[in-house]
Amino acid sequence: MHNPALTIGLSMVLGMLAQVGSKHLHLPGIVLLLLSGILFGPDGLNWIDPTSIGPGLHILVGFAVAIILFEGGMNLRISRIMRERRAIRGLIIKGALVTLIGGTFITIVVLGWDFRTSILFGTLIVVTGPTVITPLLKRIRVHHGVSTILEAEGILLDAIGAIVAVVALEIAISPSGLSFVTGLYHIMSRLGVGAILGISGGYLLTVMFRFRDLIPDGLENVFILSWVIALFQVSNTISPESGIAAVTIAGMTIGNSKTYIQQDLLEFKEQLTVLMIGMLFILLSADVRIEQIFNLGIPGLISVGMLIFLIRPLSVFIGTENTGLDIKQKLLLSWIAPRGIVAAAVASLFVYELEMHGFDGTQLRALVFLLIIITVLLAGLTGGFVAGKLDLRRRSQSGWIILGAHEISRLLSRLLKKAGNDIICIDEDPNSCLKAENEGIKVFFGNALDDRTLQRAEPDIRKGIIALSGNEEVNYIFSQRAKHLSKEMSILIGIKDSHEGITPKMIVDAGGKIPFGHSADMDFWCALVKQNLTRHQSFIYKHDKKFDLSDESIKGFLLPMVIKKKKTLEPIDSTMNIKNGNQIIFLINTKNEDKAKTWLKDNGFEKERKN
Repeated sequence: MHNPALTIGLSMVLGMLAQVGSKHLHLPGIVLLLLSGILFGPDGLNWIDPTSIGPGLHILVGFAVAIILFEGGMNLRISRIMRERRAIRGLIIKGALVTLIGGTFITIVVLGWDFRTSILFGTLIVVTGPTVITPLLKRIRVHHGVSTILEAEGILLDAIGAIVAVVALEIAISPSGLSFVTGLYHIMSRLGVGAILGISGGYLLTVMFRFRDLIPDGLENVFILSWVIALFQVSNTISPESGIAAVTIAGMTIGNSKTYIQQDLLEFKEQLTVLMIGMLFILLSADVRIEQIFNLGIPGLISVGMLIFLIRPLSVFIGTENTGLDIKQKLLLSWIAPRGIVAAAVASLFVYELEMHGFDGTQLRALVFLLIIITVLLAGLTGGFVAGKLDLRRRSQSGWIILGAHEISRLLSRLLKKAGNDIICIDEDPNSCLKAENEGIKVFFGNALDDRTLQRAEPDIRKGIIALSGNEEVNYIFSQRAKHLSKEMSILIGIKDSHEGITPKMIVDAGGKIPFGHSADMDFWCALVKQNLTRHQSFIYKHDKKFDLSDESIKGFLLPMVIKKKKTLEPIDSTMNIKNGNQIIFLINTKNEDKAKTWLKDNGFEKERKN
């Protein structure tokens, strides 16, 4: 179908459908995207015809890559990069050079390509794929050091590698033959222009968003989107292909600053990036003929195999020499190196430009796509297994983050810790933090609503968060920010008895639960603990009928803390039904002990007997 509007529309919706399907099938998204592009492209159902877009395809790809790399730059934390700077610098410089030389040499020897095509291929495969690496690392939860190196390598090399590749193309197709020195100058000048425009453009954006009334509410995200696209194009106009570096650095600049729009912007950019990645992979994979990939034959597979199993480990071990990384970390870095959207986009640009100058670039693009397919499948399907075997996976579902380090929070922390749960408390009160440390509880001093403080607690590997501060509005906001960072975690949001602010319905609508089964005034219970007017005791439920602990009648004299399930303890929440034989630890107000005992007896709870 030679219909450009239909091609773009279908590529968007098919890209999203493929990524939805990949979530349900627990597959890397790019796998279904590549298959969808082939299935619906000219070699399949022929619903999508990238050639119908003409030169506009490269403009569309350029804008999409700008958005993707801006979002990638926003997620790069300078503090983390500085901790791993030696390894990152080594991979970007020495490692990339090894890849370039290795890729060039292999295609000359194994495939018999001429030097021009081979060195173009070598420059193309220098880049890795942050669009593949970032979601993969979120899924398999790799050790932080390795994760930071892989993300930084992918994002920074995409910006640098794309410029190097385009300059190499200019040298290759130049009638007079640009010299190596001139080429080096072009690379450095474009990186310089990109860096200057990226820093100044990103800084100006952060300054503008420090004034709340400057950009009207509701226009912030689209304003930044237009700014990014304009910055990308202005930079490219001043110095060709420098726009990629400009938007990457602009993203890093705004991502490492404090602005009121930061959280909403990250969410908007993530969603937009998912849309762009889906559309691009569908379009670019549909533009490749399957016959061209098959024509590479066994030599093509041998070349890709050598790049994965020989050149990548060589580049990692040379690039990370004397960096302090151990052998396991280097092996994992060697294993996870999928190529992604920038390699595919630049390869398609190469074919277009080479054909314009009378050269055939189809084999070059076919080999790049074969490398993308195999590296993505390898990293996506085996990355978690290899990380596990090397003992470099962070534990998942490992304990709870508790907002607050007051008396009730510390008691709950101690109870959960005894059962092997990893607990982290967050509080701004230095006295509460000191008491928690003295009781052997890990605590972070700081504002829990600051994203950096929350991210230090690693919400992506926790079972959930329990928001127990005395301010229910803060509890609610904190829970939503945590939910944004890890959508699978349990959210327990503490509320007061009055229900005048945050209501139980609001918590349910937000996907949360109420700790202790019902609303509870933390200030009241903390005051009782301070006065030694409480004790906690274990009771066993002895009744065939399921029991709901959200009973509001126990307010003030009983506080259900934790329930024993199998071999672990979990915090009580409003959704739990207590079954016969379940063991519950209650906090009892000793001023109303008789009332508490009567209620427990009437409702089928018996004191646990010690053997």
